Amino acid sequence: MNAYLDINPEVKQALKAGKPVVALESTIISHGMPYPQNVQTALAVEETVRKNGAVPATIAIIGGRLKAGLSPEEIEYFGKKGTAIHKASRRDLAVLCARGEDGATTVATTMIIAHMAGIKIFATGGIGGVHRGAETTMDISADLEELAVTPVMVVCAGAKAILDLGLTLEYLETKGVPVIGYGTQELPAFYSRHSGLGVDYRIDTPEELAKALYVQREMGLGGGMLVTNPIPEEYAMDGGEIDAAIEKALAECSQQGIRGKDTTPFLLARVAELTGGDSLASNIQLVLNNAALAAKTATQYCKL
Repeated sequence: MNAYLDINPEVKQALKAGKPVVALESTIISHGMPYPQNVQTALAVEETVRKNGAVPATIAIIGGRLKAGLSPEEIEYFGKKGTAIHKASRRDLAVLCARGEDGATTVATTMIIAHMAGIKIFATGGIGGVHRGAETTMDISADLEELAVTPVMVVCAGAKAILDLGLTLEYLETKGVPVIGYGTQELPAFYSRHSGLGVDYRIDTPEELAKALYVQREMGLGGGMLVTNPIPEEYAMDGGEIDAAIEKALAECSQQGIRGKDTTPFLLARVAELTGGDSLASNIQLVLNNAALAAKTATQYCKL
């Protein structure tokens, strides 16, 4: 057990009993949407995990402690504090813990802490990836590196649509990360179900997803597994509309000199403004959809 890790009693009991547990990130609470919508969404995602047979474990750093599972009060605290909380990737963990500070976990850090706690499956909205223009900026998310080394299955709606999806797939291939389309051979584009890009494998049931993860772990291959789950049809956005909003947000981001870890929160917030809130509503629905699939897969995994 890591000396800096606190596992919520409910989560600890479930893990000890071999029951299904699904990890959830906290950046979506502090940096993904405004209060109180962020808290409402976080609690709704946890409830979705429960309804589908698993125990939710929202991951965060509070007072220098790595937390696997938050109480409703801790989620409320995160939601109210919002962007004042440090957005924490792998590079930030040691310093934040040493200083006794708070941190909102990205996909990378959620994977790290989930693995420390023994949680095998994690649901999120979209992963980070290779940013547009990365051939000059070298702006590539640490999420991709984490997927290459940390053995956690990540269920998402693809990489965030603000990214270069083709280069993100190429990077994942180089790192040996299997990219699976749930019910599709095409990579979902976050707000949209279609990107025109193919994935490595199509899998149609939670049982088969669980079996793939089980075999990967039994073989000792290391690294993660990426499951891309298309946003439900009724909540998907028009590709042209979302692309226009992204292009405008990208231009503003460049004009304002926004770089690094501030880029994604700015772009997502600006796209939400430009789409009249439609992208935020879609974001919430795709997270709920991923949480349900992750819980069903975790339930099947526990039967193996």
